[in-house]
Amino acid sequence: MLALSTSLTDMTARDLRDPFNVNFTGLDGFIAVLGNASFQSAFGNTIMFVVLCVPLSMALGMALALMLNNGIRRLRTFFRAAAYVPVITNIVAAAVIWQYAFSITGPVNSALGELGVPGLNWLGEPGSAITTVVMMGVWRTAGTCMILFLAGLQAVPEEVYEAAATDGAGPFRRFWSITLPLLRPTTLLVTVLMTVSFLNIFEEPYLLTKGGPLGSTKSIALWVYEQFGFGNISASMAGSVLLLILVAVVAIVQFRMLRPKH
Repeated sequence: MLALSTSLTDMTARDLRDPFNVNFTGLDGFIAVLGNASFQSAFGNTIMFVVLCVPLSMALGMALALMLNNGIRRLRTFFRAAAYVPVITNIVAAAVIWQYAFSITGPVNSALGELGVPGLNWLGEPGSAITTVVMMGVWRTAGTCMILFLAGLQAVPEEVYEAAATDGAGPFRRFWSITLPLLRPTTLLVTVLMTVSFLNIFEEPYLLTKGGPLGSTKSIALWVYEQFGFGNISASMAGSVLLLILVAVVAIVQFRMLRPKH
Protein backbone atom coordinates (compact mmCIF):
# COMPACT_ATOMS: atom_id res chain seq x y z
CA MET A 1 0.00 0.00 0.00
CA LEU A 2 2.85 2.39 0.76
CA ALA A 3 4.40 1.76 -2.66
CA LEU A 4 1.05 2.28 -4.40
CA SER A 5 0.23 5.48 -2.52
CA THR A 6 3.73 6.89 -3.14
CA SER A 7 3.54 6.04 -6.84
CA LEU A 8 0.51 8.33 -7.14
CA THR A 9 2.54 11.36 -6.06
CA ASP A 10 5.55 13.33 -7.30
CA MET A 11 7.72 12.45 -4.28
CA THR A 12 11.49 12.76 -4.60
CA ALA A 13 14.29 12.28 -2.11
CA ARG A 14 14.10 15.97 -1.11
CA ASP A 15 10.47 15.53 -0.08
CA LEU A 16 11.38 12.96 2.56
CA ARG A 17 12.33 15.84 4.87
CA ASP A 18 9.15 17.77 4.17
CA PRO A 19 6.43 15.35 2.99
CA PHE A 20 3.82 18.15 2.93
CA ASN A 21 5.35 19.38 -0.33
CA VAL A 22 4.29 16.16 -2.09
CA ASN A 23 1.56 16.58 -4.69
CA PHE A 24 -0.97 13.98 -5.83
CA THR A 25 -0.45 13.21 -9.51
CA GLY A 26 -2.71 10.20 -10.00
CA LEU A 27 -1.67 7.90 -12.83
CA ASP A 28 0.71 10.43 -14.38
CA GLY A 29 3.66 8.70 -12.71
CA PHE A 30 2.72 5.34 -14.23
CA ILE A 31 2.27 6.90 -17.66
CA ALA A 32 5.69 8.56 -17.38
CA VAL A 33 7.35 5.30 -16.33
CA LEU A 34 5.70 3.32 -19.14
CA GLY A 35 6.87 5.94 -21.61
CA ASN A 36 10.43 5.97 -20.25
CA ALA A 37 12.85 4.44 -22.77
CA SER A 38 15.08 3.05 -20.03
CA PHE A 39 12.14 1.30 -18.36
CA GLN A 40 10.98 -0.10 -21.69
CA SER A 41 14.46 -1.50 -22.29
CA ALA A 42 14.51 -3.01 -18.80
CA PHE A 43 11.09 -4.53 -19.42
CA GLY A 44 12.30 -6.15 -22.63
CA ASN A 45 15.44 -7.45 -20.92
CA THR A 46 13.37 -8.94 -18.08
CA ILE A 47 11.07 -10.76 -20.51
CA MET A 48 14.12 -12.04 -22.35
CA PHE A 49 15.63 -13.37 -19.11
CA VAL A 50 12.37 -15.19 -18.38
CA VAL A 51 12.10 -16.65 -21.89
CA LEU A 52 15.71 -17.87 -21.85
CA CYS A 53 16.31 -18.82 -18.23
CA VAL A 54 13.07 -20.54 -17.25
CA PRO A 55 13.10 -23.32 -19.89
CA LEU A 56 16.87 -23.80 -19.58
CA SER A 57 16.70 -24.07 -15.77
CA MET A 58 13.77 -26.47 -15.95
CA ALA A 59 15.37 -28.62 -18.66
CA LEU A 60 18.66 -28.87 -16.77
CA GLY A 61 16.83 -29.52 -13.50
CA MET A 62 14.75 -32.26 -15.11
CA ALA A 63 17.84 -33.87 -16.65
CA LEU A 64 19.64 -33.87 -13.31
CA ALA A 65 16.56 -35.26 -11.54
CA LEU A 66 16.21 -38.09 -14.06
CA MET A 67 19.88 -39.00 -13.72
CA LEU A 68 19.72 -38.99 -9.93
CA ASN A 69 16.45 -40.92 -9.88
CA ASN A 70 17.33 -43.60 -12.44
CA GLY A 71 20.87 -43.40 -13.76
CA ILE A 72 23.13 -42.74 -10.78
CA ARG A 73 23.05 -45.30 -8.00
CA ARG A 74 26.37 -44.85 -6.25
CA LEU A 75 27.14 -41.58 -4.43
CA ARG A 76 23.63 -40.33 -5.22
CA THR A 77 23.54 -38.17 -2.08
CA PHE A 78 26.87 -36.57 -2.98
CA PHE A 79 25.80 -35.67 -6.51
CA ARG A 80 22.45 -34.38 -5.26
CA ALA A 81 24.21 -32.10 -2.78
CA ALA A 82 26.75 -31.00 -5.42
CA ALA A 83 23.96 -30.03 -7.83
CA TYR A 84 22.23 -28.02 -5.10
CA VAL A 85 25.35 -26.14 -3.94
CA PRO A 86 24.84 -23.18 -6.35
CA VAL A 87 21.44 -22.51 -4.77
CA ILE A 88 22.91 -22.00 -1.30
CA THR A 89 26.19 -20.40 -2.37
CA ASN A 90 26.62 -16.78 -1.32
CA ILE A 91 25.66 -14.74 -4.38
CA VAL A 92 28.33 -12.08 -3.85
CA ALA A 93 31.11 -14.66 -3.61
CA ALA A 94 29.71 -16.48 -6.65
CA ALA A 95 29.56 -13.26 -8.65
CA VAL A 96 33.20 -12.47 -7.87
CA ILE A 97 34.20 -15.91 -9.14
CA TRP A 98 32.09 -15.51 -12.28
CA GLN A 99 33.55 -12.07 -12.97
CA TYR A 100 37.06 -13.51 -12.75
CA ALA A 101 36.22 -16.60 -14.78
CA PHE A 102 34.63 -14.58 -17.59
CA SER A 103 37.08 -11.69 -17.62
CA ILE A 104 39.09 -11.10 -20.79
CA THR A 105 42.15 -12.82 -19.30
CA GLY A 106 40.12 -15.32 -17.25
CA PRO A 107 40.14 -19.12 -17.43
CA VAL A 108 37.12 -19.32 -19.77
CA ASN A 109 38.88 -17.37 -22.52
CA SER A 110 42.10 -19.26 -21.77
CA ALA A 111 40.28 -22.55 -22.30
CA LEU A 112 38.74 -21.28 -25.52
CA GLY A 113 42.20 -20.18 -26.68
CA GLU A 114 43.53 -23.70 -26.10
CA LEU A 115 40.78 -24.96 -28.41
CA GLY A 116 41.66 -22.40 -31.05
CA VAL A 117 38.54 -20.31 -30.41
CA PRO A 118 39.04 -16.54 -29.98
CA GLY A 119 38.07 -15.24 -26.56
CA LEU A 120 35.19 -12.88 -25.93
CA ASN A 121 34.71 -9.76 -23.88
CA TRP A 122 32.03 -11.60 -21.93
CA LEU A 123 30.99 -8.77 -19.64
CA GLY A 124 31.80 -5.86 -21.95
CA GLU A 125 29.66 -6.59 -25.02
CA PRO A 126 25.83 -6.61 -24.95
CA GLY A 127 25.33 -10.04 -26.53
CA SER A 128 27.94 -11.87 -24.49
CA ALA A 129 26.97 -10.03 -21.30
CA ILE A 130 23.37 -11.25 -21.67
CA THR A 131 24.68 -14.77 -22.25
CA THR A 132 26.81 -14.62 -19.10
CA VAL A 133 23.93 -13.36 -16.94
CA VAL A 134 21.64 -16.07 -18.33
CA MET A 135 24.22 -18.77 -17.63
CA MET A 136 24.67 -17.60 -14.05
CA GLY A 137 20.92 -17.44 -13.55
CA VAL A 138 20.48 -20.98 -14.83
CA TRP A 139 23.43 -22.19 -12.75
CA ARG A 140 21.85 -20.74 -9.60
CA THR A 141 18.31 -22.08 -10.13
CA ALA A 142 18.73 -25.48 -11.79
CA GLY A 143 19.33 -27.08 -8.39
CA THR A 144 15.95 -25.90 -7.12
CA CYS A 145 14.25 -27.34 -10.21
CA MET A 146 16.15 -30.59 -9.71
CA ILE A 147 15.00 -31.03 -6.10
CA LEU A 148 11.35 -30.36 -6.97
CA PHE A 149 11.37 -32.62 -10.02
CA LEU A 150 13.16 -35.34 -8.07
CA ALA A 151 10.47 -35.23 -5.39
CA GLY A 152 7.83 -35.55 -8.11
CA LEU A 153 9.63 -38.46 -9.79
CA GLN A 154 9.95 -40.37 -6.54
CA ALA A 155 6.18 -40.07 -6.03
CA VAL A 156 5.45 -41.92 -9.30
CA PRO A 157 4.64 -45.61 -8.57
CA GLU A 158 7.27 -47.95 -9.94
CA GLU A 159 4.53 -50.39 -10.93
CA VAL A 160 3.35 -47.98 -13.62
CA TYR A 161 6.74 -48.07 -15.34
CA GLU A 162 6.95 -51.85 -15.00
CA ALA A 163 3.55 -52.28 -16.62
CA ALA A 164 4.50 -49.95 -19.48
CA ALA A 165 7.80 -51.78 -20.00
CA THR A 166 5.94 -55.09 -20.11
CA ASP A 167 3.72 -53.64 -22.85
CA GLY A 168 6.83 -52.78 -24.86
CA ALA A 169 7.12 -49.06 -24.14
CA GLY A 170 10.67 -47.80 -24.48
CA PRO A 171 12.39 -45.22 -22.21
CA PHE A 172 11.32 -42.23 -24.30
CA ARG A 173 7.74 -43.47 -24.57
CA ARG A 174 7.57 -44.01 -20.81
CA PHE A 175 8.96 -40.54 -20.18
CA TRP A 176 6.54 -38.88 -22.61
CA SER A 177 3.39 -40.82 -21.74
CA ILE A 178 3.90 -41.49 -18.02
CA THR A 179 6.50 -39.24 -16.43
CA LEU A 180 5.50 -35.91 -17.94
CA PRO A 181 1.72 -36.28 -17.38
CA LEU A 182 2.20 -37.41 -13.77
CA LEU A 183 4.64 -34.54 -13.18
CA ARG A 184 2.13 -31.93 -14.37
CA PRO A 185 1.46 -30.51 -10.86
CA THR A 186 5.19 -30.36 -10.16
CA THR A 187 5.83 -28.76 -13.54
CA LEU A 188 3.23 -26.11 -12.78
CA LEU A 189 4.87 -25.33 -9.44
CA VAL A 190 8.37 -25.16 -10.93
CA THR A 191 7.24 -23.05 -13.87
CA VAL A 192 5.53 -20.47 -11.67
CA LEU A 193 8.41 -20.35 -9.17
CA MET A 194 11.03 -19.93 -11.87
CA THR A 195 9.01 -17.35 -13.80
CA VAL A 196 8.43 -15.24 -10.69
CA SER A 197 12.10 -15.59 -9.76
CA PHE A 198 13.36 -14.36 -13.14
CA LEU A 199 10.75 -11.61 -13.42
CA ASN A 200 12.34 -10.30 -10.22
CA ILE A 201 15.92 -10.98 -11.34
CA PHE A 202 18.29 -8.51 -9.70
CA GLU A 203 21.43 -10.02 -8.19
CA GLU A 204 22.96 -11.49 -11.36
CA PRO A 205 22.81 -8.36 -13.57
CA TYR A 206 23.63 -6.04 -10.67
CA LEU A 207 26.68 -7.94 -9.45
CA LEU A 208 28.02 -9.05 -12.83
CA THR A 209 27.43 -6.07 -15.10
CA LYS A 210 25.62 -3.31 -13.12
CA GLY A 211 22.98 -3.54 -15.84
CA GLY A 212 25.44 -2.78 -18.63
CA PRO A 213 26.87 -2.55 -21.10
CA LEU A 214 24.57 0.15 -22.49
CA GLY A 215 21.71 -1.10 -20.31
CA SER A 216 21.60 -4.42 -22.15
CA THR A 217 21.27 -6.49 -18.96
CA LYS A 218 19.26 -4.05 -16.83
CA SER A 219 16.13 -5.69 -15.40
CA ILE A 220 12.99 -4.00 -14.06
CA ALA A 221 14.08 -4.71 -10.48
CA LEU A 222 17.47 -3.13 -11.17
CA TRP A 223 15.80 -0.14 -12.83
CA VAL A 224 13.61 0.34 -9.74
CA TYR A 225 16.69 0.14 -7.51
CA GLU A 226 18.54 2.73 -9.60
CA GLN A 227 15.60 5.15 -9.63
CA PHE A 228 15.36 4.95 -5.86
CA GLY A 229 19.09 5.64 -5.61
CA PHE A 230 18.69 8.64 -7.93
CA GLY A 231 16.04 10.04 -5.58
CA ASN A 232 13.13 9.43 -7.96
CA ILE A 233 10.98 7.90 -5.23
CA SER A 234 7.63 8.05 -7.01
CA ALA A 235 9.07 6.61 -10.24
CA SER A 236 10.74 3.83 -8.29
CA MET A 237 7.49 2.96 -6.51
CA ALA A 238 5.53 3.08 -9.78
CA GLY A 239 8.02 0.70 -11.35
CA SER A 240 7.75 -1.70 -8.41
CA VAL A 241 3.94 -1.66 -8.60
CA LEU A 242 4.07 -2.36 -12.35
CA LEU A 243 6.45 -5.26 -11.67
CA LEU A 244 4.07 -6.63 -9.04
CA ILE A 245 1.17 -6.44 -11.50
CA LEU A 246 3.26 -8.18 -14.17
CA VAL A 247 4.19 -11.00 -11.78
CA ALA A 248 0.57 -11.46 -10.69
CA VAL A 249 -0.77 -11.52 -14.25
CA VAL A 250 1.85 -14.00 -15.49
CA ALA A 251 1.33 -16.29 -12.48
CA ILE A 252 -2.45 -16.32 -12.97
CA VAL A 253 -2.11 -17.08 -16.69
CA GLN A 254 0.33 -19.90 -15.99
CA PHE A 255 -1.94 -21.45 -13.34
CA ARG A 256 -4.86 -21.39 -15.79
CA MET A 257 -2.83 -22.85 -18.64
CA LEU A 258 -0.98 -25.56 -16.74
CA ARG A 259 -3.41 -26.62 -14.03
CA PRO A 260 -4.63 -30.25 -14.27
CA LYS A 261 -7.74 -30.66 -16.44
CA HIS A 262 -10.48 -32.69 -14.86
